[in-house]
Amino acid sequence: GCLVMPGLVNAHTHLPMTCFRGLADDLPLMEWLHEHMFPAEAKHVNREMIYKGALLAMAEMILSGTTSCCDSYFYESNVVKAAVEAGMRIVAGQGFIDFSPPDAEELRRKAAAAESFIAKWRPLSPMVTPSLFCHSAYTCDPETLRTVKRVADGAGVPFMMHLSETKEEVDIIGSRYGAKPVHHLRSLGILGGQCAIVHGVWLEDDEMDILAQSGTGVCHCPESNMKLASGIARIPELLARGVAVGLGTDGCASNNDLDMLLELDTMAKLHKVSTMNPTAMDAETALRIATIGGARVLGLQDLIGTIEPGKRADLIVIDLRKPHLTPLYHPCSQIVYACRGSDVRDSIIDGRIVMRIRELLTLDVPKIMDGVREIAERVKKDGRLA
Repeated sequence: GCLVMPGLVNAHTHLPMTCFRGLADDLPLMEWLHEHMFPAEAKHVNREMIYKGALLAMAEMILSGTTSCCDSYFYESNVVKAAVEAGMRIVAGQGFIDFSPPDAEELRRKAAAAESFIAKWRPLSPMVTPSLFCHSAYTCDPETLRTVKRVADGAGVPFMMHLSETKEEVDIIGSRYGAKPVHHLRSLGILGGQCAIVHGVWLEDDEMDILAQSGTGVCHCPESNMKLASGIARIPELLARGVAVGLGTDGCASNNDLDMLLELDTMAKLHKVSTMNPTAMDAETALRIATIGGARVLGLQDLIGTIEPGKRADLIVIDLRKPHLTPLYHPCSQIVYACRGSDVRDSIIDGRIVMRIRELLTLDVPKIMDGVREIAERVKKDGRLA
C-alpha cells in the first residue's frame, strides 16, 4: 500500500528563516527585504538563532519528504551542525553580502573566509558539501562576486546567487552596470563551473541562451515568487534549452513552508496557467525537477536523485492508503497533484532511517519548537518589527 521514490531535493532555501516565518507577509520584495528582513537579521541573527532555526527546518523537511537541501545563509557552520544532527544531506552555502551581515567580522576578508569554510566542512562529504553564496548582483559589487567565485572554482564547489528575481532588480543592474543581469555576470566570469542562479524570473531569450551555453543551472522557487509578486520564471523554455533546473522552497519568511510536495503541485499548475497550455509541464517533468533536476543543479547527480545501483540510498516512502490518494492510476500524477508532506511515512537518508511511521528518530521536535518560540518572543518585543 505504499510507494517508494527518491527523496526530494530542496535546491534553494534559507533554513534559519523559519524563525521569521510570518513576520512580514504581503509585501513586495524590496520593501520586504530592506524594511523588514535585513533589519530583523541585523538585530536577531546569531549562532543560537541559526542553529535552532535550522533544526526546526530539518524537522519540517524530513517530515515532508526532503532528504537533501541547499541552504544559503550566515553563520553557515551552525546550519551544518544542525544538518549533521538531523541526518540531512546538505549543500551548505556560506553567505556573502557587501553591507554588514550578522557575521561581518568573520567575513571581513572574503577570500580567506570562503577558503576557511570550505576547508572546515569538505571532509564530511558526501553528506555535507560546502558551497559559497553571494546574495545578489545588487548587494555584492563586482569584486566581491569575482573573489568568491574564484575561490569556489578553485575548490570545485558550487557557487550560487539570486538573480533576476524582480523587474526592479533588473532595472537596478541595468542602471548601475549598463547590462542585463546575465550579461553582467558573464562579463565578470561568474557563469559556468558549478554556478547556479536562483529565481531567474526576468530572464530574456538571449540570457537563457547564455545560461544554456555556459552550463549554468537555475533554482526555481515558484511559491516565493508568487507570494512576493515577483513574476513567473520561464521554466519550460529553460528546460527546452537544456538548462538544469531544480526546485526550491526559498526561506520560510517568503513561502511560508518547506513542503516540497506542495511546491511541486504549485509549480506544475503555475506553468500550465501562465502559458495557457495544460501540457506545458507534465507531472513526470515536475517530479524530475524536484529530484534528479535538483541533484544536477547541485552537482550531486552521481550520488542522489534517482533510485539505481551505485547511488546513495536517499529514499522516501509514501503511504497511499488514504482517501485523497485512492484510486491510483498514474503514480507520478498522484505524487504531484494529490500528495502532501504529511503523506510521507518513512524517510531514509544515506541508508539511515531518520523517520519511521511519521516519527523522527534523530530530532526532539517539541524541544526544537520551544526553542524557536523563545526566539520569536524576543523578536516580538522589538516593537518596530512586530
